[in-house]
Amino acid sequence: MEKQQIGQNFFIPMPVVLVGTQIDKKANFMAVGWCTRANANPPMIACGIGSYHHTPKGIEKTGTFSVNIPSSDMVEKTDYCGLVSGKNTDKSRVFDVFYGSLNTAPMIRECPVTIECRLVKTVPLPTNILFIGEIAGVYADGRVVKDGKPDFQAIDPLFLTMPDNRYWMLGRHAGDAWSAGKKLVEQSRTSGPEGH
Repeated sequence: MEKQQIGQNFFIPMPVVLVGTQIDKKANFMAVGWCTRANANPPMIACGIGSYHHTPKGIEKTGTFSVNIPSSDMVEKTDYCGLVSGKNTDKSRVFDVFYGSLNTAPMIRECPVTIECRLVKTVPLPTNILFIGEIAGVYADGRVVKDGKPDFQAIDPLFLTMPDNRYWMLGRHAGDAWSAGKKLVEQSRTSGPEGH
């Protein structure tokens, strides 16, 4: 099928998280779609947040933040945290908040998985700030852990698509990473240079 140019304002589907920070000694949470793994060892996460938001002030001041993974039944509260600013609204009462070893990265007890991060690098961009944090601790509900690993169907995470601005749920299993393509690897080995 022939490709057509659809402009620059297209983003890959993104997991939706609630980034937590402490501002003026209060927990604050913001819905963030631009968040991803950034480094393997030590494990790091990167979150891109608009520089005009209230949340960056807390991250920069405390040097910590949390990444909370809401399940799909939390879509209303998650979206609410993206609609209102912590500058004008106290979001500390929206969730049951707890703290881990960092003491200044508020986490959400209702989220099936929560991650506390220590800020290691800030990258200013034209409209956003990329916050890169080293993972200091991961906390999960027992119901979403299977054989010591996260069970993503049980976690039931939310995803965001843009520019249609819609939330989605995890779909069906399509294959296993580092395994689904093995047949093609074998074929390329047996076909020789012509196969490349």
